[in-house]
Amino acid sequence: MTQSRALLPRPAISRGAPGRFARRGLGLWQPAAHTISVPQPLRHWLFDDSSLTAKLRKRSAGQLQVQVLRQYWGLPTLSERRTLKQSRSTALIREVLLLGPDAIPWVYARSVFPADSLTGRLRHLRKLSNRPLGGFLFSHRQLGRSPMQIAQLPPHERLVPPVVQGDDMLWGRRSKFFLFGKTLLVSEVFLPALIDSRTRQHD
Repeated sequence: MTQSRALLPRPAISRGAPGRFARRGLGLWQPAAHTISVPQPLRHWLFDDSSLTAKLRKRSAGQLQVQVLRQYWGLPTLSERRTLKQSRSTALIREVLLLGPDAIPWVYARSVFPADSLTGRLRHLRKLSNRPLGGFLFSHRQLGRSPMQIAQLPPHERLVPPVVQGDDMLWGRRSKFFLFGKTLLVSEVFLPALIDSRTRQHD
């Protein structure tokens, strides 16, 4: 099934309990260096550690949009907590779609901000609204990034909202970012419509 859905309904931003998906993930995420079966059209996206926001803006000829699906204080998944070396403390979780031309979903992104990372110079990340996180992060020369982890995500794992994933097998990546002594975790899942747009443009 090709992901060609138009702009999805905009649910109200929630600040309550964690949602029905993204509860699993243990064992799915592997170091990028150990991932050898990634389809060739996806390698361009999964293994590039430059700004995804900048790449998508170029791909969309400046028409990139951000649709906030949910933002809430909740408990990250066990896999996320282990990656962040966090206990069972709540974090700010932000789930968005990055949309290409005609408001077609290209990327699902999930960002986990530990509470102690939203202080000082990063406190305004609580109120990003529909601005892309990557545009802020990659504007700082001090930005650090961990090695990439890669995962192939079948629908039954429910790491992606079902309305976004459908019946597709998807590929995603995640890494930690370090800025001003703070740490946050960003996962990005690439949707079929983005790969289709790449094929059409013979890039």
